[in-house]
Amino acid sequence: MHILVLGGIRSGKTALAERLASGTNNSVVYLATAMAGDDEMRARIQRHQQQRPTAWGLEEEPLALAQVLAGYALTQSAPCLLVDCMSLWLSNLLHAGEITFAQEREAFLTQVSHYPGELVIVSNEVGLGIIGMDPLTRRFADELGWLNQALAARSDKVVMSVAGLPMVLKS
Repeated sequence: MHILVLGGIRSGKTALAERLASGTNNSVVYLATAMAGDDEMRARIQRHQQQRPTAWGLEEEPLALAQVLAGYALTQSAPCLLVDCMSLWLSNLLHAGEITFAQEREAFLTQVSHYPGELVIVSNEVGLGIIGMDPLTRRFADELGWLNQALAARSDKVVMSVAGLPMVLKS
C-alpha cells in the first residue's frame, strides 16, 4: 500500500505517518530529506531521530530519492519506506537547478509508481494559505501542489492530518 500523508506545519502529519509505518509487517526505513543547515534544524532532526523506534533503518538523501527507492526495490523483501518530507525535498530540488529538479522529480514519481513495498510519504499542504509575496515562494507552492496531486494519484490512500486528527481523503 502506498499512503500519502498531508498536513500543515505542526499538524501531526509525521507522527501519523510513523504510526502508519509502525503498523506494517515489514521492516521500516525512514528516508529523511532534511539537511541540517543551521542549529535549529540540527536540533529538529536530532529530536525526530530520538523519537523513532531504534529498529528502523535510516537513509538520509536530500535529492536522489528515486535512486534510494530503486535500490530498496531490488532487495528480496522491500521494506516499508517512510519518506519525510516532500516540502523539504522540493526546496532542495529548487535550489539544485532546473535540470536536476526536472530529472529528480520525474524519476521519483516513476519509482513511486513501481515500488513493490509499502510507502508512507509525508508532505505539507501549503495550498490553504495566502499567495506568496515573491516569485520563489509562489513557485514553491505551485510545485508542491502539483507534486502532491501527482503523489495522490499514485497512492492507494491519502490522509490529511489536522490538529493531530486524521481525515481520510482517499481510501
